[in-house]
Amino acid sequence: MAQRLVPGTKLGERELSEKFDSSRIVIRQALLMLAGEGLVTIERNRGAFVKRYSLQEAMEIYDALTLFEQGVAVQLASRLGTADWQKIRDHIKLQAEAIDQGDNELADNLGAGFHELLVSLTNNRLAQEIHSQIVQRTHLLRSLYNSRFDYCNLLNEHSKIVDLLERGRVKQAMSLIESHHHHVVRGYVMDMSNYPQMTLDEALSPFLTAEEQKNSFAAAGI
Repeated sequence: MAQRLVPGTKLGERELSEKFDSSRIVIRQALLMLAGEGLVTIERNRGAFVKRYSLQEAMEIYDALTLFEQGVAVQLASRLGTADWQKIRDHIKLQAEAIDQGDNELADNLGAGFHELLVSLTNNRLAQEIHSQIVQRTHLLRSLYNSRFDYCNLLNEHSKIVDLLERGRVKQAMSLIESHHHHVVRGYVMDMSNYPQMTLDEALSPFLTAEEQKNSFAAAGI
């Protein structure tokens, strides 16, 4: 989650076992749990690796999000009242304040929350569950890759989407939702040459206790 282990990094059971002074069974269970969460890929006869997404896979995630939210937009345009639109604008205001304060992490979370808020206003639990499953994949991308989002531009697009929907300009809103998600995808840094190449020792050192570091050095013959 600290992005010290870049996508594609091999996670050897023996090395991790030595570094964390733990049995390989425990390490294997941990890797399986991480695989279940989508952060690790386990390949037959090759071992475990930090999950790596291709640009095509990232685009497919956001294309799915686009299709879903465009359908939501059609429903919301004719169903929401003044109080609902104000609720969304209040959320956008919070996002703007986070950007003004330079809190990109909060701005990022509020930006994702904007889309979740729109879907929640359908009052359709199944729709929210399906949307949440797609959004979970975007969270994985955010966890694994650095990003260079233009937060001000994304914020302005949120505001424009709401204005268009409230005025009944659904087709224009749908088009903007599509271009909005394309802007987000282009904000991910997926070229591995942009990431520092650290050894497993260097990447994990901040997370090891003094005793674990000592045992790790001993196992390496240092």
